[in-house]
Amino acid sequence: MCRRITGNEADAADAAQEAMIAMVRGLAKFDGRSSVSTWVYRIATNASLDELRRRRRRPITALRDDQPHHELADPDTGMRIERVADRQALDQALLAVPEDFRVPVVLRDVADLDYAEIAATLGVPIGTVKSRIARGRAMLATAFHHLEGPPEERQPGNPPPASRRPTEAP
Repeated sequence: MCRRITGNEADAADAAQEAMIAMVRGLAKFDGRSSVSTWVYRIATNASLDELRRRRRRPITALRDDQPHHELADPDTGMRIERVADRQALDQALLAVPEDFRVPVVLRDVADLDYAEIAATLGVPIGTVKSRIARGRAMLATAFHHLEGPPEERQPGNPPPASRRPTEAP
């Protein structure tokens, strides 16, 4: 869930670590007004959002093209690469969705929380959760469509052409 909210493995690992620390430190303060899972998701969501704020203050480093490429001997590698490319395309599309809409979509569709748990986690009414999820899903579909390109260029499992992949925003 942290990775889907932050959109980055390193930031997600930092957020998850911060969330675990916060859970351990706050365990004695847990009062039982909500379920433990709602409390945990709230902490993890807040840690992910905090990490996004910290990221905005950090400079972006460019990836280098001079890293060596290795041949892959495993015959199933192609299939795994396609699944990874699909997940990466989904992650890129998620990043195109504004945070206020992305977080409820991730909590519902990735973490499988119900509307009441999401409302408790985010501290907003259930109606707000439902509308944000509906709008977020629509934005996600639009973003994913733009990543894939026109229908004649799309093939299942293939990532979008490099010219159509979005670059990471600062």
